[in-house]
Amino acid sequence: MSSDGSRAGRRYRDGAQDRAGGPEVLQTVSVVLVVLATAAGVALLTRGVVAIVRQVGLGRPAPGRLSPAGARAWTTVREILGHGHFRGRPAVRAAHWAVMVAFPLLFLTLVTGYGQLLDPAFALPLIGHLAPWEWLVEVIAWLSLAGIVVLIAVRQRRQPRAGADLLARRRSRFFGSTRWQAYVVEAVILVVVLCVLALRGLEYAYYATDAGLARFATAVHFPLTAWLGQLFAGASPAALADAITVVAAVKIVVSMAWLVVIGLQPTMGVAWHRFLAVVNVFARREPGGGPALGPLEPLRVDGRPLDVAALEDLPEDATLGVGTIGDFTWKGLLDFSTCTECGRCQDQCPAWNTGKPLSPKLFTLALRDHAAATAPFLRAAGGAAPLSPEELSAASLAGADGFVPHTGDVLGALAAAGATGPAGVAAAPTALVPDVVDPDVLWSCTTCGACVHQCPVDIEHVDHILDLRRHEVLMASAFPAELGPMFKKLESKGNPWGMAARKRLEWAKGLDFEVPVVGADVESAAEVDYLFWVGCAGAFEDRARRTTRAVAELLHTAGVRFAVLGDGESCTGDPARRAGNELLFQMLAAQNVETLAEAGATRIVVTCAHCFNTLAREYPQLGGHYEVVHHTQLLNRLVREGRLTPVAPPAGEARPVTYHDPCYLGRHNQVYAPPRELLGALPELEVTEMPRSGETAMCCGGGGARVWMEEKIGTRVNAARAREAAATGATAVATACPFCTTMLSDGAAANGDDVEVLDVAQLLLAGVRRGQER
Repeated sequence: MSSDGSRAGRRYRDGAQDRAGGPEVLQTVSVVLVVLATAAGVALLTRGVVAIVRQVGLGRPAPGRLSPAGARAWTTVREILGHGHFRGRPAVRAAHWAVMVAFPLLFLTLVTGYGQLLDPAFALPLIGHLAPWEWLVEVIAWLSLAGIVVLIAVRQRRQPRAGADLLARRRSRFFGSTRWQAYVVEAVILVVVLCVLALRGLEYAYYATDAGLARFATAVHFPLTAWLGQLFAGASPAALADAITVVAAVKIVVSMAWLVVIGLQPTMGVAWHRFLAVVNVFARREPGGGPALGPLEPLRVDGRPLDVAALEDLPEDATLGVGTIGDFTWKGLLDFSTCTECGRCQDQCPAWNTGKPLSPKLFTLALRDHAAATAPFLRAAGGAAPLSPEELSAASLAGADGFVPHTGDVLGALAAAGATGPAGVAAAPTALVPDVVDPDVLWSCTTCGACVHQCPVDIEHVDHILDLRRHEVLMASAFPAELGPMFKKLESKGNPWGMAARKRLEWAKGLDFEVPVVGADVESAAEVDYLFWVGCAGAFEDRARRTTRAVAELLHTAGVRFAVLGDGESCTGDPARRAGNELLFQMLAAQNVETLAEAGATRIVVTCAHCFNTLAREYPQLGGHYEVVHHTQLLNRLVREGRLTPVAPPAGEARPVTYHDPCYLGRHNQVYAPPRELLGALPELEVTEMPRSGETAMCCGGGGARVWMEEKIGTRVNAARAREAAATGATAVATACPFCTTMLSDGAAANGDDVEVLDVAQLLLAGVRRGQER
């Protein structure tokens, strides 16, 4: 504190003595309240931190999540300061950024508040009257005020309306979020920021009354609050000093009350995320910043990845997948605690938007609350015999560490099972499925990745859902009936259609050129430019066969040398892995990696987005490293090089077309431009984007092995997506994945829409053929 400030403080105290002790009483009461509030806040915050650390510490190891530290630290700084996950919401992004940066930057104003209780002229040493610091404080304070007002308005506008029907309430991304917690956080931020600005105005007015401090009462030191301070002109120094004391006390008490609330509620993600998000982003799957999409994390046993070789030494009591809350890794448990309940994942989820019980947000909250309720008892049981379901259920009635777990409205689909205690807290069962997560929730997921892509704090929803599926399939043998035959066909025939391997080349019949087969027509794939991985759909499904033939003809026309494996090809294992049958995936993948090695394959072109993801992103987990390109990438390059030249029809109007992004090509692997550039190269097409396209594209409904399962709840995802495509006025839907072609064709037929679904390669081939006919 400066000497000028000390003189002003003495003048205030001397004046207080002349006023019969009134201000001294105010000051004393304020100090006592602040001391008590601070003690309570710090103690309960510590209690909350300990509860979360203990809960997260119960998780299994998550190898590699803390290294390389340098790359992770840089990614964390870049992601948090850049707010990159607030895609498509520029106003919310700017508002949240302002509120976020205000939290650490305005903390020092809280420290100043403690000093102002004793001396209204108190300023931080060195920086207290430093103009750049004062400018920063005022700019951030005003921005934060504007930001929190915007966020409050957004929440109020999108909040589910009382009295509205269930469908209307489900459309809100805040459906199922704990409303009072958000209101508490917003109110605290609003009050604290208003106190910061009020104190700046009072400080200006107070300094102006003292000759020794008047030099600070200028626009240089109060650039954005001098006008506010002028409103207090005429007030006595003692009155201004009292006002500073009161406002500083209010700011501190409100801040400490917030610590008390979150300390009592370790599950209050809307508040705790401002601490936990930093750790969660740091521990993300991809150190360089990519989303937790594309390859699925390997199944681990005792921290080691499970592969075919490890199956022989698998302990008899090994747990595969996640069956109880303790089976999650510490990163998984941290994910649940970090959830902000913002609902961006829910807003984008195709299952939720078509009436299914799956909400990625409510799924996360159910696991968070279950973890919080059972963590103390799991710790107590450490090293002892496991608790029985009855013991664990009875114990959980008391709640965890004295707080009441979240019991938001989850439509009954994510309800905890068992008895209910006096506080309304459901008993905590041992098994996650079906007691915490309903099977319909688990199997509604298409693994499209929209939830992961939208999450601002890097929660890995898809990985957690598939870990639960793994346990259900491998340990409990509990899965939709339709998957049983599919698993058997994959195991016995090497494809989910159950077709004989000798039929894998039937798609090539009738072509006016020979399709070479590795091992028969060419000795090794190294002799050609690309190994053409046809895929099961491309070999056996009629609509996908047309795409296979189109790609083969285009490659032949462009002079690209390619060969296929023929009956040596087998399913990549994607349907098995996404359905939770990791052991079947490992067997299929190991067989394919061996086959590709024998074939000498290093460069592969594929037409299926799922094969593309598996070969390029997942087979490296098993030692298979290849240069894999999607057919739209290769064809686009051939067009740019002039090796393929599409020509418009002689006459006629432009054909309206819309493009559907396959999830496993777009969101999972960031391939958005090549298919669009190919369509743009076709002069007869007029391409119109759907409202949800690119990064926000809606799933066709076929991912996550859903193409093999019937939809019995809500609206069919493929029908909803086909309706969205038809609404653009397009007569054709272009896509780049056989699953999408099949699902959207069926969806359009179910809707009665006269829309043709074609692969991009088919449209390109038509244009190239026209050029050849001239």
